[in-house]
Amino acid sequence: MHRTKKIHQNFISLETLLDDSIEHYDTKGTPFGNQDRNSLKLFEIAPYIFNVKSFRIPNVINQIAYNFFRKSKAQRSFEYANKLIKLDIGTPQPVAYYEFKTPFLFNKSYYISEQLECDLTYRELTKDLEFPDHEAILRAFTRFTYKLHEKNVKFLDHSPGNTLIKKLDDVYNFYLVDLNRMDFKTMDLSERIKNFAKLTTHKSMIETMSDEYAKCCNEPYGTVFNLMWKETQDFQNRYWRRRRLKNKLKFWKKKK
Repeated sequence: MHRTKKIHQNFISLETLLDDSIEHYDTKGTPFGNQDRNSLKLFEIAPYIFNVKSFRIPNVINQIAYNFFRKSKAQRSFEYANKLIKLDIGTPQPVAYYEFKTPFLFNKSYYISEQLECDLTYRELTKDLEFPDHEAILRAFTRFTYKLHEKNVKFLDHSPGNTLIKKLDDVYNFYLVDLNRMDFKTMDLSERIKNFAKLTTHKSMIETMSDEYAKCCNEPYGTVFNLMWKETQDFQNRYWRRRRLKNKLKFWKKKK
């Protein structure tokens, strides 16, 4: 199996230790966070703690695509993180990515970043509407999203768990994670507002975000709210339709 890698210039001196963390990923490191889709582990390489994400081996079609035609999720994560930092958009410091391939098929890939300890994620705001400073955080998050859009960043996985929030003094700072799906393009108002669709089902939160975004882009509140609420409902309808279909397919398989 052939290995390729790219290490950020700031961490070249740790190359041997980074190699070791990948070579012994299965037996070393501390599991971290949600392990449902991809595996995450923390590795301490003094003075740093690194977050190592192991992407699942893709299906055969994507193994061919990633081997010959498309950049891997790990490579995209690394490159997008570097691009975000150049744009002054928060994300954990990228460290390296590793890929393993055969002559014809793509196998595993890993993305390494510095571990960033946060105070909360956007998800906590959706679970507790009485969370301390809830409205102030939500409005700051909306301004952060407006900044993304102004810098032509469309974060396709703009969902509750993918924005880390850290408070420094009285300022809330935001950091994007799970970076492998992004577009860099100009967006009209409709496309910008659609980018909020996956974040919450709470109408009160939609009202607050609409109000703040309308102020940022100098558009009428009603225009922004109607768009945001419609996109949120449309996304929820699509989501639950897919869930019902999946459940039906599972039921039919069990009957067989």
